[in-house]
Amino acid sequence: MEFKYFSKNGKILPIEQATIPLTNIEYAYGFGVYENIRVTNGLACFLKDHIERLIKSAKIIRISHKFDISFIENSVLDLVKNIGIKTYNIKILLVGGSLYIFCLNPLFPDKKLYRDGAEFITYNYERPFPHAKTLNMLQSYIAYKKAKESGAYDALLINRNGFITEGTRTNFFCIKDKTIYSPPEKNILLGVMRKALLKVALANNYQIVEKNIKLDDIKYFDGAFVTSTSSKIIPVRSINGVILNYPDTLKELMKLLNDFLDNCGGSIIKT
Repeated sequence: MEFKYFSKNGKILPIEQATIPLTNIEYAYGFGVYENIRVTNGLACFLKDHIERLIKSAKIIRISHKFDISFIENSVLDLVKNIGIKTYNIKILLVGGSLYIFCLNPLFPDKKLYRDGAEFITYNYERPFPHAKTLNMLQSYIAYKKAKESGAYDALLINRNGFITEGTRTNFFCIKDKTIYSPPEKNILLGVMRKALLKVALANNYQIVEKNIKLDDIKYFDGAFVTSTSSKIIPVRSINGVILNYPDTLKELMKLLNDFLDNCGGSIIKT
């Protein structure tokens, strides 16, 4: 679908004016932060969570700007109201002290991935600022491209100590019985869908454990999965060709999260 408008510093403008000068050093060097937000049935899901992470990311890499949570929130809602389309994604881009908000066509993963699970490879890399969602995506892009070239869904990143941290655009978990194991929070990007998942899990008698996980440890778990804003939960079918199980407890967790997200988890703002 075609989107006719975007927002720059809170002002709605024609999409033709959505340009960044070549002289913008911050953009050219990837010195910026961003967020992707799902809009479902005209509702911006988990909006405050995304904005809070955007501002935190900017603080971590020392981006100076004049925007607060309320201003960004209202700017997003103004654009959502102006667009009038029910389901799509929004991208917030904070770069060079300017705030850009624009719309993207929604991403719908193949339904086979939920039924059968997805294949993954591994890639040795750790992001320099794990808690900042930045435009510095070169190594993640290379890892993701390598995964696609091998026919995999994504790459799982391995840090210098040999532990799995996350995917290039996903959070990673293992599961055994009704206990969910996550890499330590200090080492990963704290995803908004991850936060929703943990809330649902705790409310339904799952236990959460932070644990360093090596590739060789996977065989001791019942299964593994990843989460993201666009995909929710996707089971891991294999890592580097090694097949994993798809336990009933994971299927139950997927249903619980889907039910929770039917109304954006109650974390919505109506326009």
